[in-house]
Amino acid sequence: MAIKANKKTETSRMSASKFRTGVYPGTFDPPTNGHMDIIARATRVVDKLIVAVAVNAGKAPLFTLDERVEMVESELASAKLQPGVEVEVRPFDNLLVEFVSDVGASVIVRGLRAVSDFEYEFQMAGMNSHLSPELETVFLMASDKNQFISSRFVKEIGKLGGDTRHFVSDPVAVRLRERFELI
Repeated sequence: MAIKANKKTETSRMSASKFRTGVYPGTFDPPTNGHMDIIARATRVVDKLIVAVAVNAGKAPLFTLDERVEMVESELASAKLQPGVEVEVRPFDNLLVEFVSDVGASVIVRGLRAVSDFEYEFQMAGMNSHLSPELETVFLMASDKNQFISSRFVKEIGKLGGDTRHFVSDPVAVRLRERFELI
């Protein structure tokens, strides 16, 4: 049996809803079409999204932190995002749960491409939950056309002279080509 909400119930539910700020963390080295897909879809789940670009020196990024922040900001300028949702890009170099707390967020957004991602992400979500029980982790599955894209493979294709335009925007593909010409 379906229950139809009346205007009073609907209004009280809407006013009782909580403003949700989410954080989508990553290295974004470089930002891919898969990253942008998750960002666009995350704007349907939260009221404000902070794309947190990690220093992550352990991954030996191809691009500097400032370059990665600038690329994500440029990509967002043409992204199809949910109207009314604020999206900002911030660098971070501390523990994710500390960053999330510092920006007043309550949700961590993570993208999943394949079953192999799940085990690592599940462990990370458990650790984050242990460190900060009030946080929720939301997993978004990559869309079919983006499930196989990873920054690591994009960099490898670019390094070997392949065409990366199927996996990143044209401006990012140009930056990859220029970077590999310098190496």
